[in-house]
Amino acid sequence: MATSKIVQIDGSLLEGGGQILRNAASLSCLLCEPIAVDRIRAGRSKPGLRPQHLSGLQLIGDICGGELKGGRVESTEVIFHPSRIQAGSHVADTKTAGSICLLMQAALPCLLFGNGPSDLVLKGGTNAEMAPQIDYLTLVLKPIAEKFGVRFDCDIRRRGYYPKGGGEVKVTVYPVEALSAVQMTEYGSITRITGRSFVAGVLPIKIAHTMARGAKDVLQKYYSKVPCDIECVQEPQHMAVGTGTGIIIIVETSTGCRLAGSALGKKGLSAEKVGGMAGEMLLNNLSHGGCVDEFLQDQLVILMAIAKGKSRVSCGPITLHTQTAIHIAEKMTEAKFNIEQVEEDQNIIECEGIGLKNLELNVNG
Repeated sequence: MATSKIVQIDGSLLEGGGQILRNAASLSCLLCEPIAVDRIRAGRSKPGLRPQHLSGLQLIGDICGGELKGGRVESTEVIFHPSRIQAGSHVADTKTAGSICLLMQAALPCLLFGNGPSDLVLKGGTNAEMAPQIDYLTLVLKPIAEKFGVRFDCDIRRRGYYPKGGGEVKVTVYPVEALSAVQMTEYGSITRITGRSFVAGVLPIKIAHTMARGAKDVLQKYYSKVPCDIECVQEPQHMAVGTGTGIIIIVETSTGCRLAGSALGKKGLSAEKVGGMAGEMLLNNLSHGGCVDEFLQDQLVILMAIAKGKSRVSCGPITLHTQTAIHIAEKMTEAKFNIEQVEEDQNIIECEGIGLKNLELNVNG
């Protein structure tokens, strides 16, 4: 086990939710430094660990042979002692509709620094509220993460929705020697708009078409000359658990940027309104002229912190999640972040990364 001094972290600071746990545990694993997190989710209606947070901590513990104390639902304090990252096969199951994508967020940076490829089987919700949809991970995060040198494959075996969950995704992560810094400050011009509008369970396909039409109606007011192709899908019965509906729309630019808007259906909300909400979210993300949307900025912070060299990423207003991610990264690493305001609603996040090297990887093997 690591013998470093334990890093003390206040789990109630800034965003004050599960993100602090995920980022702190990931960096603890990567740096082999123990952490103690107290006041976990102190400001939430149900303070302490929820099942999905516990699943994430246990997964990281499994990846690096770590020791977790206080690992139980509703616990408000945990101590985590990491050990060496080992490639292999890992399984995590929230046993709820807890987000598979948030489990992936926590595990991905760690597995990049293993001694070989790793397989993750993640179970829970694939398209959940208050978290990125699995399609965001594959269509937005993946191509942008590849700019840092990240490589992973994602096989969506089964989709799961609130409240049952039951989704399953297999992810294969390939190790790196080190990550490279990125320069994402030139937005370029929009080349196309794509998307995926889906229904699952007992819902008819016409709902997916109505959501797509609602999104297009919003976007065509401003981008009528940009090709827009939104795929409408009825999920096969054997590939989805429960009933769900939603949409994600993605803009691609000439410089390789991807920004998205999404929405999930719910009772009392018309399909046209759901599509319109996704369109409005995308328009809002495009309005600031940044290279990443509000949901990607914080997810890139860990990659920027551990990469070699200076990264610069332009974005809109700095979110609370991003402020939180930067706080944890600066507390646990020597990475230095700077926010440069370009315009009223546009910023550049700059980071001199620590150039973390994969000491586990046999480059000659």
